[in-house]
Amino acid sequence: MNPKVDWFFAKDSKWQEAFQLLRDIALDSGLTEELKWGHPCYTLKGKNVFLMHGFKDYCALLFHKGALLKDDHGILVQQTANVQSARQIRFTGLKQIKDMVPVICSIMQQAIAIEQSGAKVPLKKTAEFEMPEEFATALKQMPELKKAFNALTPGRQRGYLLHFAGAKQAKTREARIEKNVERILAGKGLDD
Repeated sequence: MNPKVDWFFAKDSKWQEAFQLLRDIALDSGLTEELKWGHPCYTLKGKNVFLMHGFKDYCALLFHKGALLKDDHGILVQQTANVQSARQIRFTGLKQIKDMVPVICSIMQQAIAIEQSGAKVPLKKTAEFEMPEEFATALKQMPELKKAFNALTPGRQRGYLLHFAGAKQAKTREARIEKNVERILAGKGLDD
């Protein structure tokens, strides 16, 4: 138990009891409890295995290499189509967690074994992401933008491609590109 994480479990929330039960289960796994991104995160030799977080309609355990987990019970959820590695188990109440304790423990142990093995989730290459036509045109028209974009880390490149492609209308895609040209030229990612 890490005292730096206690505040998360002490705060009054809809999921307080559920979080406490999940904490008890997580601590029994033998992992180290840490605070990352404002959430309890359970690690093995400094590597993230899973964390817990809450939303309006559910609380969840998020397994960082969840795509590698065997999901015999059909309970692992991919948050969005763009999430490649992580998977969640979502809970809508305390009783559901109590009923699933053996399954939760099994998945935690499986996640620990995956981390111990050093297995990695095969990620899509940046070239496999959709390149919006408007951005391809901007790269052709501005060689310095193309050079700066290619110099970005693959993660930053993917972030921009997803952001630009996420707009439904060409006008919005163009506005997003225009708004971010200076950031790209400065070597910054979307969230830097």
